[in-house]
Amino acid sequence: MSASRGADALTAVGWEGPVNYHNDTATFSAVVRSWEDRFGARVVGVGYSTLQLSVAAPPSAPEEALAIAAEHFAFCPDNIWQGAHHDLIAYAEYLIDLNCWEFWWD
Repeated sequence: MSASRGADALTAVGWEGPVNYHNDTATFSAVVRSWEDRFGARVVGVGYSTLQLSVAAPPSAPEEALAIAAEHFAFCPDNIWQGAHHDLIAYAEYLIDLNCWEFWWD
C-alpha cells in the first residue's frame, strides 16, 4: 500500500506506536493529516512508540497554543501526564513557536 502523505504512511505501514492508548492507527493518521493541513506538520520520525513532526507554522499566541495543547492531550495524554510540562497551560506555553512536536505513548 502506498501513501502520498506522511500522515497516511502511518497507517499504510501498519505503525502501532499508540497501541497502548488506542489501537486504531487510522484515527491517528486523520489527526496528523489535519495538522499537516493547518500547521504544515510533516512526519519526520517514527519509532516503536514515538512520533516526531516538523511544524512549519506552530502556534504563536497563547490562546491558539492552548487549543492545540488540548488536541495534543487527546492525541497523546502521556505528553502531559508524564512529560516535563505536567499541566495543559504549561504545555501550551511550551508549544508557542515550537517547530518540532514529539509524542510518545507509554
